[in-house]
Amino acid sequence: MVHRSETPPTHDGGSVDVGWPVDVDWPADVDWPVHDVVERPWRSNHRGSRDDRMTTSVRVSLPPRIARARWVPGDATEALLDRAAAALRSLDVHHGSRLAPLGSVIGRTEAVASSRIEDESASIDDCARALVGIRAKSSATAVVRAAGAVEGLVTAADTGTITEAALLTAHRRLMCDDPIDGRYAGRYRDVQNWIGGGDTPRLATYVPPPPELVAPLMADLFAFLHRTDLHPIAQAAIGHAQFESIHPFTDGNGRIGRALISAVLRRRAVTTTVTAPIATALAADRDRYFRCLERYRDGVVDALVADVAIAIGTVCDEATVTALLLDEHAADRAAGPCAVGPHAVVGRALSDDPVLTEDHLHEMVPAGAADAVASDLVRAGVLRPVTERRRDRAWVAPAVAAELEAFEQRVQAAAVGRTQSDLLRAAA
Repeated sequence: MVHRSETPPTHDGGSVDVGWPVDVDWPADVDWPVHDVVERPWRSNHRGSRDDRMTTSVRVSLPPRIARARWVPGDATEALLDRAAAALRSLDVHHGSRLAPLGSVIGRTEAVASSRIEDESASIDDCARALVGIRAKSSATAVVRAAGAVEGLVTAADTGTITEAALLTAHRRLMCDDPIDGRYAGRYRDVQNWIGGGDTPRLATYVPPPPELVAPLMADLFAFLHRTDLHPIAQAAIGHAQFESIHPFTDGNGRIGRALISAVLRRRAVTTTVTAPIATALAADRDRYFRCLERYRDGVVDALVADVAIAIGTVCDEATVTALLLDEHAADRAAGPCAVGPHAVVGRALSDDPVLTEDHLHEMVPAGAADAVASDLVRAGVLRPVTERRRDRAWVAPAVAAELEAFEQRVQAAAVGRTQSDLLRAAA
């Protein structure tokens, strides 16, 4: 859990220089500039233990500037990166037409996995109910918002740039209705935050840079993201880790930061239509993923880059299977209950989104026929109701929903079963 102070901590008026040169030689046992750490004055505004109340300083991390930092992968890592990029391009070319219409659904799948990393979860039924205004599970509303944020940030990268405006818009979309952090939606934090440790940063697992350094560090990150001399997947992985180190928002950093991976891949034209749900693989082994982020702060990049490449390769393998199975489900609907008339119109719509709302149904089906069509498809097993009320109803296509859930399970099993050493050996 991420915490923040209610008011900025007092400072001694001095300045902290985080812009140490990127052209210096760093220690031989690391392959990237390490994060610095400084003591900053701290005053707690919370009642707590005596130790918490007596804490007068906090060790704050200072991420390095990376706009011009150099990194050269080893031969095995470079081969792994090339294989992962080839898999992603192949998925985009051969199955993009099948998966692209499911962009919002894949985004929802990605958002579910990304939210699970943050200890939130929601099923496709929960998301369907959230879409029609039923908040049976608050995390479902957050997942729907997160899906929109992912999709918006990746789409904005089609322009060839990743802008601050697009990032802030994505964050606003994600957090605008949050009861606690809604007031911070769409803007960088002006308070000190920390990860873990309770109501004060005394026992925090990580304390990001102070708020006055967020804007310049983010400007440096955007400059890094617009380079073209790095392998796209390495750039995406490093950019994500640097974003998480800066932790520029009061909340939502993990979900926006993982969306940034897909945005970089879109900007570098590794994908043109598909947004691969990479967080699905990262969520399968959270401990390893968090360790990679921690090691990045110590100057170790190779493990992080390899982990993201493995995640991409894994989701591409399983997404190919999913694309083929979804084609089979669409063919079964077209040959059976959705062969002709308004039933066929609904059947085709389910190929784009397994969630059907009553508003969407009325847009497709002539007035007076909607209830009969929905009832027919429920009896045929094409639709399953997820609401019990008479108005603003929602249904899901169980066959499509089951395949998306199976996709996530296959990715999780594959991600847990594979190790970096195995794939590095295979790539060599």
